[in-house]
Amino acid sequence: RSIIAKQTQNLHIDRNHQGNQRDNNQSGEQIIIIVDRSSSSSIMNCKEHYLPELELTTGQVREALQAILYTILFVRSPGPVTPHDVECEGFNLTYPRISSDKSPSAPVGLSSLENDVDKKVDDAIELFLRSLSQIGPELLSGGLTLSFFERRATRQLFGLVSNEERVVWEQWHMRAVVNNTPRPVSDDSAAVIERQRIHDTAEGMLRTVMMKVFEVAGGSIDHVPPVMYEFEINCTKKIDDRENVYSRVANMPSLINLSN
Repeated sequence: RSIIAKQTQNLHIDRNHQGNQRDNNQSGEQIIIIVDRSSSSSIMNCKEHYLPELELTTGQVREALQAILYTILFVRSPGPVTPHDVECEGFNLTYPRISSDKSPSAPVGLSSLENDVDKKVDDAIELFLRSLSQIGPELLSGGLTLSFFERRATRQLFGLVSNEERVVWEQWHMRAVVNNTPRPVSDDSAAVIERQRIHDTAEGMLRTVMMKVFEVAGGSIDHVPPVMYEFEINCTKKIDDRENVYSRVANMPSLINLSN
């Protein structure tokens, strides 16, 4: 089996060392400024990552999104965590996720944390499936945005009024097209080849997305706060027209030369 999870071995790098690296502003990333109007001093750089688009069948969506979300949550988990490799049932891939350590030395509340993460991931995927938009015959489209944020307490009026704000410092945008075109179900060689082609195409797209996640995670982490932080997953109807157009053009077949 192809073990994508092995890429995580290169990610356990001391943050103090990585903090000295320059931000290379990799392709597919944008930097925006989020300003809290209630406090002029609250300014935070939010880095955005746009992952390559996926095209999946309905039966592949849940496992593909789980692989992506759990991998991002693992590589961005605050503090030391124990990895657990998960083998996909529908793809020849293995991805990492945070393990629920049952040993006596494990941090208190780790099991409940895992349950909370599972619930957020499952709820987000269910919402994604319910909010897909029709973009063509047998084609549906939707997106998810995974945001990491920290909570900051601010005091005003001589410290008599306390407010809490959420400062988003990173977002991961993912988009998927769900293709409900009927697949050949017969056992003849043409149908078998077509089913394999569809499966291999989806697996190749998922593999590309996972490698992009590891590429970003292995880069600069200057924007990652040194404090405990949280995450949320939101469903987005449309992420970016430019990304959609670029994805469609990049995957178009070569034009046929009719001049000869």
